[in-house]
Parts: sequence; C-alpha cells; structure tokens
Amino acid sequence: MLTSMKRIQIGLLGMLGLLAFGLCVADELPYKEGTVTQVSSIKIKEGHFLDYWTFLGTTWRQEMDEAKKQGIVVSYAIFQAYAKTPQEPDLYLVVEYPNLAALDNIDEKMAAIDKKVWGSLKQASQSDAERDTIRTVLGAELIRQLHFKN
Repeated sequence: MLTSMKRIQIGLLGMLGLLAFGLCVADELPYKEGTVTQVSSIKIKEGHFLDYWTFLGTTWRQEMDEAKKQGIVVSYAIFQAYAKTPQEPDLYLVVEYPNLAALDNIDEKMAAIDKKVWGSLKQASQSDAERDTIRTVLGAELIRQLHFKN
C-alpha cells in the first residue's frame, strides 16, 4: 500500500512529466502559415463605375490571369462594398499570393507582364495615370492566412 507521501511524490512526478510534455509541445507553433492576400480599397468617382469596371474586366483581368499562369498569383477577386460615407471604398481588389516570398521583386515580375499586356511600360504608366481620373486608391493591406495544425 502506498503511503500519503509516496502518492504525493508520484502525483508531483506525473505533473512534472505533463508540464515537460507541455513545454515541448509549446515550443512548436500551433499553426501553419498560408497564403498572403493583398486587399486594395478603391473609391470610384461618381459616374465612372462602368468605366472602371471595363478596365478591370479587360486589362486588369489579363494581368491577373497572366500572373496566375506564371504562378505569381494564386487567385484574384473583386468585391463590391456599399459605402456608408463618401470616404469609404466602393470596391475591394483582392489578390492572393502563395507566400510572402512571391512579393520579392514583384515590381519586376509585374513590369514584365505589363509590357506583355500594354506593349510598353510607358503605356502602362500612362493608363495608370488616366485611371486616377476615375478612381482613388484609398489604401492596401497585406494579410496572411493561418491554418490550424492537425
């Protein structure tokens, strides 16, 4: 028969074992990093929704499809927002990248695609300036998806 002191010692040893196991498990992250998404907030100037939509449905779509084909982009989407105030976005442009490393040299990668789609970087730049007359980019943010480890 075990004495009270032996039971306490066994209990303490068990708790220490569980604590040590917990510390080993705690040394590992409980999640895996997923894709990285850029969300751009766009305010379209009054009366120019269809003009901007035409750009999105042609040139922007071609750029995104080519970036997807090259593996730079995983997916892309457009979300309409119903702005509560004039300062809030009308659209969100969402571009998903495989990881943060995909953003290394992203300007060079996209410049090559722009040349292909627009014919030259000068034409791409000029078009970008013209788009500023019909929309305002309110900002953009990067977010990363996290997955639970099984």
